[in-house]
Amino acid sequence: MFRRVLIANRGEVAARIIRAARKLGVETVAVHSTADRDSAHLEDADVRVQIGGAQSKDSYLNIRALLQAALQYDCQAIHPGWGFLAENALFARMCEQQKTTFIGPPPEVITLMGDKARAKETMKAAGLPLIPGSEGVVQGVEQARAVAAETGYPVLLKARSGGGGKGMRICRDAGHLAEMYQEAAMEAEKAFSDGGLYLEKYIEHGRHIEFQVLADAFGSAIHLGERECSAQRNHQKLIEEAPSPALSDELRDEMGRRVARAVLAAGYRNAGTVEFLMDTTGKLYFMEMNTRLQVEHPVSEMITGVDIMEQQFRIAANQPLTLKQEQIEFNGHAIECRINAEDPFDDFKGSPGTVSRFVPPKGRDGSVRIDTHIREGATIPPFYDSMICKLIVRGDTRDQAISRMIESLKEFTIEGVQTTIAAHLHLLEDAGFRSGQYDTSLVARVLSRLEQEGGR
Repeated sequence: MFRRVLIANRGEVAARIIRAARKLGVETVAVHSTADRDSAHLEDADVRVQIGGAQSKDSYLNIRALLQAALQYDCQAIHPGWGFLAENALFARMCEQQKTTFIGPPPEVITLMGDKARAKETMKAAGLPLIPGSEGVVQGVEQARAVAAETGYPVLLKARSGGGGKGMRICRDAGHLAEMYQEAAMEAEKAFSDGGLYLEKYIEHGRHIEFQVLADAFGSAIHLGERECSAQRNHQKLIEEAPSPALSDELRDEMGRRVARAVLAAGYRNAGTVEFLMDTTGKLYFMEMNTRLQVEHPVSEMITGVDIMEQQFRIAANQPLTLKQEQIEFNGHAIECRINAEDPFDDFKGSPGTVSRFVPPKGRDGSVRIDTHIREGATIPPFYDSMICKLIVRGDTRDQAISRMIESLKEFTIEGVQTTIAAHLHLLEDAGFRSGQYDTSLVARVLSRLEQEGGR
């Protein structure tokens, strides 16, 4: 195992990495920007290093500064967390060249899966079903129209690189496609320096389902079941749960094993997530693979008892997986709410500022978990994502988990900034969510209803 690891991230994920490292007896070097100099998680690190200015490009995206800090403080590995450089193949390769272990997949696999068109080709060859669409990137509007005519409208334009909903547009007819193509390409070029787009059939009333996988360097891979991530706005997730209420045990086992085989065929190593879209008939189609740990990984941990980040460390340290698929048991139901400093009733406008009061709900025999770096007096800077914390609960049944989450949210007191707690409560109490028969239109539908009712 490593002696010392540099954390190339901030906030809640940095705090999570510190906890995992401490469990394994690994020292941590936590970098921070000038805006994060007072972040509470820094107190728990063994070493703290100011890496640059408040802007991400000057600090958390500054590859040379991060690598220099790793060398200076004798770090054997770097954990990128999620966001920032977590899926940056150049960063992973430069770590490799410096003989510093990148806690994640090999750079060539990051490159492969980061190119969404090539990723689809790879996973199709490995036996995963694809949404009908273009064979690779479309070369201009006319080719996009030809593919759309074959698949049928509506269609979805998606950026070849990146994620987070950027470079993505729904097109409902040929005239609309021309306009949306230019918009999506320009947005993708600006966000990812790559304006390449591919096209696929847009599945109405689809559900977002993802499988958590672990793969080592010795030819072993397992899955930890699926997560339901359909409660999202503009492709940003708000609530996640595991298992999905839409999957049977038989489908979970079949698709999970197929996913594990597919990631091995792609040469994958470490923790990753394979994302699917489910149509109204219950069929799953491969969308993309996230070559990192996901924000929502705790719901999988809560129902399997597997510490996924600990496994990341062990795999990166060239240890074989000791877990076998038949050992993985799914117990109960878990739900996660991402609580952000945003006003959900003003188009989720960011609410940076000082958290004057922070009183989390009480724990209940390990059934309530809070992942955060925030304490009273902490500042939410305007430069980064606005996450305050993740609230995760587990119940023996889905109904119990929902009730426990509602109770916990009502107990949670956060003052000084706007939060998304009220929106979470409305979503959890919605009849569609409670029934489990919801799709990616849930959040827009619930918020639209609230706006029409004229209240919060």
